[in-house]
Amino acid sequence: MLQLEERANTRVDSPILDLEKFRSTRLETRPFDYLIVSDFIRPEWQDRLIADFPDVKKAGSFPLSTVNRGTEFSKLIDEMNGPGFRRAVEEKFSLSLDGRPSMITVRGRCRSVDGKIHTDTESKIITILLYMNPRWADQGGRLRILNSGTNIDDVAAEISPTVGTLLVFKRSNHSFHGHLPFEGERKVIQMNWVTEQKFVNREAKRHRWSALIKGLRSA
Repeated sequence: MLQLEERANTRVDSPILDLEKFRSTRLETRPFDYLIVSDFIRPEWQDRLIADFPDVKKAGSFPLSTVNRGTEFSKLIDEMNGPGFRRAVEEKFSLSLDGRPSMITVRGRCRSVDGKIHTDTESKIITILLYMNPRWADQGGRLRILNSGTNIDDVAAEISPTVGTLLVFKRSNHSFHGHLPFEGERKVIQMNWVTEQKFVNREAKRHRWSALIKGLRSA
């Protein structure tokens, strides 16, 4: 009942992201620079944003331009792309993102082949994963921060992809991460600051072609 009352009383102009919680969270430096924040989405917004998450029925990443966005989900994206969050990330990771473009994609479903150990591409400076699932009981699909690039069980930290859980890390040659196999609904927003706009354009083009091919296969 309290959660329903909080939802009803949430003002449209009230903030979604808890930047103070982000700022007060300790930056971990081993095996690489990262931090994990629970309830980064304020609790009174969580149910509303789960309901407003784009209806992504296929596996893979989809640019925002390819999905339908509701008003509240769009507000969340605006806050993630806003100057307040960018400054908080800059301060936490002791870097400047001035002039660096951002790109955002969403995922709604996971395949059993997803989650293999990898680092992100060198064009990415910062990776942000904001999870949007109401609960998570499965051992698969929990992202693991890894001490090495060869063993999925060599775990420094493990993240349950429940709503409002945030992972931010600085990309490096040893920023290895992955998860055990999982197949089914797994909602996440991925945001990256990248080195140049051409990488944003290239990724958008790649995702459009991928979505087109997947559509043709399922037709």
